Amino acid sequence: MRLPPLVRALRPEQWTKNLFVAAPLLFGKAMTQPVSLRQTAVAALAFCATSSSIYLLNDLFDREADRLHPVKRNRPIASGAVSVPAAAGTALGLLVGAVAAVLVWSLPALAPMAIYAALMALYSGLLKQVSLLDVLVIAGGFVLRVVAGSRAAGVAPSHWLLLCTFFLALCLALGKRRGELILVNGGVRPSLEAVPVAMIESFENIAMAVTIVCYTIYTVAPETVAWFGTDRLLLTVPFVVFGLFRWRLLEARGGGEDPSGDLFRDPGLVATIVLWGVACGILIYVVP
Repeated sequence: MRLPPLVRALRPEQWTKNLFVAAPLLFGKAMTQPVSLRQTAVAALAFCATSSSIYLLNDLFDREADRLHPVKRNRPIASGAVSVPAAAGTALGLLVGAVAAVLVWSLPALAPMAIYAALMALYSGLLKQVSLLDVLVIAGGFVLRVVAGSRAAGVAPSHWLLLCTFFLALCLALGKRRGELILVNGGVRPSLEAVPVAMIESFENIAMAVTIVCYTIYTVAPETVAWFGTDRLLLTVPFVVFGLFRWRLLEARGGGEDPSGDLFRDPGLVATIVLWGVACGILIYVVP
């Protein structure tokens, strides 16, 4: 079923990124605490609304350039299916609603969410034009999701977990840029015009390797072992390695430009993520 144009403009398929808000709930052993669950759920939904408002803002800024793109020209705003006033009004309404919800039900998450909104608005208007800085900003947005989730759940995030989040998001952002560069040869996005594909790939490989190292160190770090009472979280490392390798394989087969879409289209990747989550849940909440 094809969604209405305005709903498609919200990019609901991208809401999966806001699952990062729930990461501290899992790793902070707070999933059995009703207040933490409620505040995290509100924070995650508020980030969905906020990110959709930013997508609308971004598409408003980019509508002329998107019309020259072989894929993005079909976006609702670029194609004219959604008017500029409707998009602007919806973006404002979503942002106001997100702030109101967090103020009432998840106040600790307000500051990181506000910083995220401001950073992404700045990204949409200016920073995405700067080579490499654009992907660093995107990765920073994921870290802010985790920080918001940790505040909502009332737990302190591990520094290793924050680093893992940053480099994983950086890897995915670089993969998206690589896909765009191959698709349009850098002719639409200014930040790609002077960046060779081989360089993007080398940066992506580095980010992937660092992600694996950070996660591995996190699972056996003394503070992690003391917190969970076990070092068996190390058993989940193969899921992370396979998932990242699988993602890289999908890129080589022509994917990468739409990470969220690739996730839903590949059963192997979905199964890996689900098994990783189940394994973490068992090792954190059941086995110890």
